[in-house]
Amino acid sequence: MINVRFSDIPPVVKNLILINVIMLLATWVLENTFGVRLSQILGLHYFKSEYFQPYQIVTHMFMHGGLMHLFFNMFALWIFGRVLETVWGSKRFFIYYIVTGLGAAALHTFVIHLQMTSILNDIKAFTNTPGPEALALLVKDHFPEYYNQVYSKLLDAWYSNPDSSMYIAQSQQFLKELMDFKMNIPTVGASGAVFGVLLAFGMLFPNTQLMLLFPPIPIKAKYFVIFYGALELWLGLTQPGSNIAHFAHLGGMLFGFILIKLWNSDRRKFY
Repeated sequence: MINVRFSDIPPVVKNLILINVIMLLATWVLENTFGVRLSQILGLHYFKSEYFQPYQIVTHMFMHGGLMHLFFNMFALWIFGRVLETVWGSKRFFIYYIVTGLGAAALHTFVIHLQMTSILNDIKAFTNTPGPEALALLVKDHFPEYYNQVYSKLLDAWYSNPDSSMYIAQSQQFLKELMDFKMNIPTVGASGAVFGVLLAFGMLFPNTQLMLLFPPIPIKAKYFVIFYGALELWLGLTQPGSNIAHFAHLGGMLFGFILIKLWNSDRRKFY
């Protein structure tokens, strides 16, 4: 049985948990009382979105989409982060946490930019040669979750009259709405930094036995990290439209790996 008093948690981990809990409570209170969507203000938007602000690069790390999202991130931070902070010290751990969070945002933004560029190119090609088949393919490739809606409102009728200028105009409006919606979705959560913490734990304590919840089997930390990294890469490549920012998780791990290697190469520098 684990028995750790809150006062015994290292200061950076403790304060990070407190800040994240407070921000989720503030999100609920402001939205339910005043109609202010704090996640829209502080969540990270694509840099070409009308809602993007530079401070979101940092603030999104302290926002969460719900109680379970917060719980799993803070539980992992508590389990692995307090060990790292005890070993590294508070200053080094804080630097590591922020760098991995920023790295997660950087890789996530880069991947989103590639996706947006691909969508815009396909929309441009569709505009040059519009048609129901071309629209169906474009929506399936980039907005599969909205295909049934587009089919029922437009495609079904357009197939019976493919030369209609009215349906061409409607298709362009649909694509504009879908593009605006996709571009203005905020990204929130500490997951990128938490995955960086997980990576660091696996590198510093590779042979530590961890007990999985599902399935309940023991696994060494190094294999756990490798498995999670591979899983995130596979999900990121196969589910580009997912609500989970898989490449942000990978970004946290990647920048964490680079930072640890840099620290290990300079033995004269300690925190």
